[in-house]
Amino acid sequence: MAGFAINSTIRLSSGSQIPRLGFGVYQISKDETKASVLEALKVGYRHIDTAQLYKNEQEVGEAVREFGIPREQIYITTKLRSDAKGYDSASEAIDGSLKRLNMDYVDLFLIHDPLAGAAARKATWKALIDAKKAGKIKDIGVSNYNLNHLEEIEAGGLELPAINQIELHPLNQQRPIVEWCDKRGITVEAYCPLIRGQFDIPVLQALVQKYNKDPAQILVRWSLQRGFIPLPRSSKLARIRSNAQVYDFNLSDEDVTQLDKLDKGTEGAISWNPIHAD
Repeated sequence: MAGFAINSTIRLSSGSQIPRLGFGVYQISKDETKASVLEALKVGYRHIDTAQLYKNEQEVGEAVREFGIPREQIYITTKLRSDAKGYDSASEAIDGSLKRLNMDYVDLFLIHDPLAGAAARKATWKALIDAKKAGKIKDIGVSNYNLNHLEEIEAGGLELPAINQIELHPLNQQRPIVEWCDKRGITVEAYCPLIRGQFDIPVLQALVQKYNKDPAQILVRWSLQRGFIPLPRSSKLARIRSNAQVYDFNLSDEDVTQLDKLDKGTEGAISWNPIHAD
């Protein structure tokens, strides 16, 4: 994978192309979001990941328009807030995101979490399917969905998600979810790929020395080589640039395996990770 450009894409099960590397804007303030997204676009990111929960969709939209390249060259993801579950609420919320982003469509719309219960999850998913049919969304997916949540969709005979976005890094690899998705052609996106800066890990520090890369670059590289779509985020302009400088080296198979061995299962989770919802 070394040699690929930052805006290289992979094909989703739907046939759409999605950039291999995304830029997340979680916990970036409204004031900082626009500048951060502009810097990300400047250094080559073409995949921006926001959410209704983040309360910065408007600033993402402003940055995309100000940057000035054609809308279809930038992949925009947003997510449905937790209190907008059910068909009608979800439909209204989708329109709200389009209005705040000031866009005719989003490339990917995710259900942010599975917390609403089975009936509401199904109704919400149908709202996303219908919004896709109406041209408001190019691809639909979920976030923080465990096997039981995914199996509900499959058992209902409904369109499967193109994406499942989950907490994913060497300490928390969520292997059963990843395997289930892989078997069905569901692409896995990795949030918290940088372990929120918890870099004091001997194996990681040894690889930093071996490859002359910083810890974040090693972690993004691991995620890419495992076939995930990592979503590093930062409001620091220098970090935005360096997190994307991961296409000029490869981790060896042995070193990928070393990082794989750090998996602690769900005990390694460092974030919200609400995969155990009923």
